[in-house]
Amino acid sequence: MSFFISDAVAQGAPAAQGDPFMSFLPLIILFVIFYFLLIRPQQKKAKEHKQMIESLSKGDEVVTQGGIVGKITDVSEGFFTCKIADNVEVKVQSHAVATVLPKGTIKNI
Repeated sequence: MSFFISDAVAQGAPAAQGDPFMSFLPLIILFVIFYFLLIRPQQKKAKEHKQMIESLSKGDEVVTQGGIVGKITDVSEGFFTCKIADNVEVKVQSHAVATVLPKGTIKNI
């Protein structure tokens, strides 16, 4: 019956541990790659968007994230009022502004 169970073989002394820094090196390299490819570009884009929102003023033509094109008629804390057609104005949250259009773009649309 011993042919069903293999004999246990005692293991020898554990192998010598290498440099602990070398064992973490792949993890460190992976973090650096993630930082430069993912985290840093997102932070840069968020900073540019924040500067764009802070520079908006009355008369600027904008596109919202929903695709609405309008001209800013009033600026308040956290919100803009945009004129999107004759006698039609909508209040838009400031972070919903996607881009600023060059002056006169609405007339050409």
